Amino acid sequence: MNLAPLLSADLAVRLHAIPAILAFVLGGLQLALRKGTGLHRAMGWTWVVLMALVAGSSFFIHTICSFGPFSLIHLLSILTLASLPFAVLHARRGRIGAHARAMKALFLGALVIAGIFTFTPGRIMHDVAFGTVLAQGACR
Repeated sequence: MNLAPLLSADLAVRLHAIPAILAFVLGGLQLALRKGTGLHRAMGWTWVVLMALVAGSSFFIHTICSFGPFSLIHLLSILTLASLPFAVLHARRGRIGAHARAMKALFLGALVIAGIFTFTPGRIMHDVAFGTVLAQGACR
């Protein structure tokens, strides 16, 4: 493992990847720990802020361009930003089952599945994990 590619990446990439890593770890803990406690709520709000930062920062990353400076992954960012308030609202209104489903879906889709794609060759996290530094760049 070599953190140099991540630490030397553009600010937008760092503001995206570092909160994503933290959200992944925190989300895993949230799934494992007891629900409904003060700790769960505090960690949950932290996770929501991290996820909003992850999704929001993605709009400043332009390394895969399908539609102008954006790609299909940006649709996931929009979905994440739209889903987070509803997931929180479910909990606040006592719809715990809907809250749990929404949060698990966000964790799985926006962190696990999207995260897997960051390990494909040519991506920074591939370089971090496997130590092979390939050319990184922005769309032209």
